[in-house]
Amino acid sequence: MITTPSTGPEAIALAAAGNRALAAAGQADMVWGHASVRDPDGRGAWMKSAGWGLEEISEDRIVLVSPDGEVRSGDGRRHIEYPIHTEIMAQRPDVGAVVHTHSDAANAFAALDVPIRPLNHAGSLFSYPDVPRFTLTGGLISTPELGQALAAALGAAPACLMPQHGLVAVGQDLPAAVMTAVLLDKACRVQLDAMAAGPLRRWGAEADTVAKRAVVWSDGQLQAGFEYLVRAAGHPPGLS
Repeated sequence: MITTPSTGPEAIALAAAGNRALAAAGQADMVWGHASVRDPDGRGAWMKSAGWGLEEISEDRIVLVSPDGEVRSGDGRRHIEYPIHTEIMAQRPDVGAVVHTHSDAANAFAALDVPIRPLNHAGSLFSYPDVPRFTLTGGLISTPELGQALAAALGAAPACLMPQHGLVAVGQDLPAAVMTAVLLDKACRVQLDAMAAGPLRRWGAEADTVAKRAVVWSDGQLQAGFEYLVRAAGHPPGLS
């Protein structure tokens, strides 16, 4: 599977597969949420068109959105929150893909205003340092200025919690971004379950956690998880 596209058609195919993979992982919220891939020619971001669920995305439902919000290719409408993708890509040249979902677990966990602890493999990706939070607004990221503020809050991290709104995750490619979103949701869910049972008493130490995540969340492991989700999603809509 191509993970770093060199052409528009490759970016379209990857973006379509990534959105369906998010749905297979339980990240769908009706027609909201989106994944994008950086255009290899620097024209913007290939992302799902508005009005469709993650699980409904086929290649003809991917649009190229320029940094100023123009749909440069494709027949669909762009999402209002396109600045999440374009502004993060502008500030992070290392980022090849961006994911935004309305994870219920992320919202519930962010409301507690406590750090993520490495209680499981997923948590090790967001501890030491703690995952950042974007607290300027819980509303839509509908302007370049808000996109820039979100990108600043994200900084060099792989993901950011957006209290009252969900999460944003990034990666050098779409498999990494998708898996980071899925793992952040999972880390939040595990910690919510543990805290519901009582005070946290044990979690991974910093040195052990940092060493662990280099192994369990290597590029190869993220790729393997992504490919599983693509298989779990099945064929694009309308194909047998």
